[in-house]
Amino acid sequence: MLKRFGMGIIVKMPDFLFVPLASKVVNSILDKYADLHVHGLEEIKNEEGPFIFIGNHLSNADGLIVDRIIRNIYDPYYIAGVKLDDKALTYLGARLLKTINIVPNTADKESLNKIVKEVKSGQNIVMFPEGTRSRTASMIEAKKGVLLIARLTKAKIVPFGLIGTEKLMPINDTDMGAEHFENAKVDVVFGKPITLPTKEKGEDKHEYDDRALTYIMKSVANLLPDSYKGVYKD
Repeated sequence: MLKRFGMGIIVKMPDFLFVPLASKVVNSILDKYADLHVHGLEEIKNEEGPFIFIGNHLSNADGLIVDRIIRNIYDPYYIAGVKLDDKALTYLGARLLKTINIVPNTADKESLNKIVKEVKSGQNIVMFPEGTRSRTASMIEAKKGVLLIARLTKAKIVPFGLIGTEKLMPINDTDMGAEHFENAKVDVVFGKPITLPTKEKGEDKHEYDDRALTYIMKSVANLLPDSYKGVYKD
């Protein structure tokens, strides 16, 4: 699909050439392979933001799928780990999407300050709290960074569930020059906005963080079939 020669030319283009061409490439891929179905979005359109959108993570196509659905409404920033792999679609997405890079598992104060500043100014963000794609399509334990961002911004959290993107773009494809796509039904299910739970009297920080993280991740899991819920299955 994305040949090495073609990618070699595209990656060297300045943004004014890259953006329309890469957008055309990505849209043609999604139009051809993704049978996309969106659920629940209408129910949150009247809610006041800004929002932190959080969802499960199945493939390198996830951000592009979500962006296709919500860009014209929410124009979000995407929070991404700086160690993105070098697959072609990942590279295209990193330049096409509005991205704030953050160093995983560190106190990346510069990036955190930028995220908080943008959200407090009214910008929306999208996060995949698991921090990496699931290798089995089932949810894995999330990182606690989402709690810090939610606490500092006081933004509402909108959960969304992805179903089928791991079939659209199988995870075992590792060759940048030979990304592989399959025809797949893809469902994106949005839930109603939630906020962090209140800390209970006598509850220590560790206990509260564990409970709060489980609560918000189960709000994602509840939008998914049981086979996708993984560690957040009741």
